[in-house]
Amino acid sequence: MDKFVIKCKRKNVEEDESGIKLKEPRVNNVEPSVDKELTFRRIRGDNLNCDYTMLYSQKEADELLKECEENLQYNTGDLARVHVFGKWHSIPRKQVAHGDPGLTYTFSGISVPARPWTPLLLRIREKISKVTGQAFNFVLINRYKDGSDHMGEHRDDEKELVPKSPIASFTLGQPRDFIFKHAESRGKEAKRIILPVKIELQHGSLLMMNYPTNVYWYHSLPARKRLTSVRINMTFRQMVKL
Repeated sequence: MDKFVIKCKRKNVEEDESGIKLKEPRVNNVEPSVDKELTFRRIRGDNLNCDYTMLYSQKEADELLKECEENLQYNTGDLARVHVFGKWHSIPRKQVAHGDPGLTYTFSGISVPARPWTPLLLRIREKISKVTGQAFNFVLINRYKDGSDHMGEHRDDEKELVPKSPIASFTLGQPRDFIFKHAESRGKEAKRIILPVKIELQHGSLLMMNYPTNVYWYHSLPARKRLTSVRINMTFRQMVKL
């Protein structure tokens, strides 16, 4: 798979809707397969370590999205809000978690308990574990109704995460831009100049965020108001009980 290494020094740069310059990861011209031997595209940079593939065919992904829309139920009330800078805000998307008994996920002032696994989620988890060789006991699901729903910059560094474990990000529905920004190149007091990396996550795709990506890189899903379709994202994780 070495031929799929992405050299992040490439100078192919564009701007997103907010005017931020972005670096396009280099990819080869080979279409990734969707059979048992998946082709992973390796995305590498300054402590950036990700692998990307198409996990399901268009037809399979369409069926899964339909099944998710019919069966998944999302959090409401206090579990649908976050505490940021001393104020409570509604989460700009729908959210729910499933996993092994007793697991929770704490972020931005809320603790999200895991609901029991469903046959649908177990089926997807088994597929991801089979192609990656990784075990997962928890999944956080975000539903974006359209391009207005979004997720701000953050790192997945919660105490419940097993140290150095990968996070498997599975996407269904509307393709969306996923932006990585190096921790030392953010804001007015940036210490280094490292261009952000943008990946368009496709319907039926899997992005593996491997160690040490979440130590050094923030990621986000910025608003794209021109987009009108639903996106569902599942991040499978290995968690511990605190």
